[in-house]
Amino acid sequence: MEEKRRVLTSKFISKVLRHEPESVGLTLEPGGWVFISDLLSGLARAGTRLTREELAEVVKNCEKQRFAVDGTGTKIRANQGHSTKVDLQLAEAEPPAELFHGTAQASVATVLRDGLLKMARHHVHLSADTPTAIKVGQRHGKPVVLVVDAAKMRADGHAFSLSANGVWLVEHVPPEYLRLQ
Repeated sequence: MEEKRRVLTSKFISKVLRHEPESVGLTLEPGGWVFISDLLSGLARAGTRLTREELAEVVKNCEKQRFAVDGTGTKIRANQGHSTKVDLQLAEAEPPAELFHGTAQASVATVLRDGLLKMARHHVHLSADTPTAIKVGQRHGKPVVLVVDAAKMRADGHAFSLSANGVWLVEHVPPEYLRLQ
């Protein structure tokens, strides 16, 4: 599959599985899962024809590892980033002492005042390392990395979970747990 088509297809599938499953006639099951056959049929109805092999290539080569296929190989889901109502059934996990969040320079003052908010998504997304946070932050301008005192948050009762692609998820990061790197 040509790279440009693969990337565009990945973004479209991400949009469908995270935000608009109904746009292709899908309903997410608990955990965010849908049958691969139903996804392929829905994509075809929306004008995006894709074989199972091409879908496997999209999933495998997605740089951000946005998707997971279940153990039976029959279902797929987006790992995180949903705005549509769904219980991802992620277990609580013990985070490292520090996590990182990349944002644009223009957002820093607001974030330091209000904390990190999930906005329209289910969770705030945090990275385990600085390079990943920088990549995330540069999507919207000059990147700034914030350090999250995850150990203190956890001690204070905040719950963390870890998605299949290594993104740490939390409901909210209050400003007292943040500092500039």
